[in-house]
Order: sequence, then C-alpha cells, then structure tokens
Amino acid sequence: MPKPVCEEGDVTVLWNQAVHTDREVTANRPDIIIKNKKEKACTLIDVAIPAGRNAVQKEAEKKLKYKSLCIEIKGMWNLKSTIVPVITGATGIVTRSLRKILETVPRKHLIDSLQKTAKLYLKHHT
Repeated sequence: MPKPVCEEGDVTVLWNQAVHTDREVTANRPDIIIKNKKEKACTLIDVAIPAGRNAVQKEAEKKLKYKSLCIEIKGMWNLKSTIVPVITGATGIVTRSLRKILETVPRKHLIDSLQKTAKLYLKHHT
C-alpha cells in the first residue's frame, strides 16, 4: 500500500485521501490525486474493474461522479482539474479512450500491464 501523501518538488500525490471542500461534495475521495503546482494542474484518478462489459458506462459514471469535486478544486486550489477514469473490465476489456486518458498521466503506462493487474486482482479477491 502506498503512502497516503507523497511529495516531490512541485508534485504532491494523494492516495485515497478525502478532499475537504467549502461546499458539500458527496464524491470527494478519488483513488489518486496528483497536484502539480508548477503546471497549475490537478489530476483526479479513479480506478474501477467492472464485471461484464460495461466499461464504457463505468467510465462515464466516474467522470460525472467527480465533476463537482473538479469545480471545487479549481476554486479552492486555483488548479485546472482533470478527471482520469482508469477502467479495465474483469475480462480485460478496456475502453477506446483509455490510451488517450493515460497520456494525461505522467510516466509511461501500458494497457497490457493494467489488464494483467486487473485479472490478478480479481483472481485473489473473488
């Protein structure tokens, strides 16, 4: 399990941490938050491994779920916020937009690795 808060230079990574906002926001705990002060950007990453073939639907749900939090972060932290849903179906299916979505996240991410991780997770948790 990663540390809840990790800072390196202008970048802060929050793992499973709630964001306390001025207004009530029900969805305030994405899986990962990357704050980049230098680029004035905040990336909200939420990961899901849905059963069946509803990966596209789950991706849309995640974007809608964290929209209010994005608006609040922009006002509170003065950072441009982006929601990055990372959805890998239980059978390894991924959405067409996953490659584009992963380009917004720093470092290189391979879809094959995400699919293997999802399958291993399900093998050990079902």
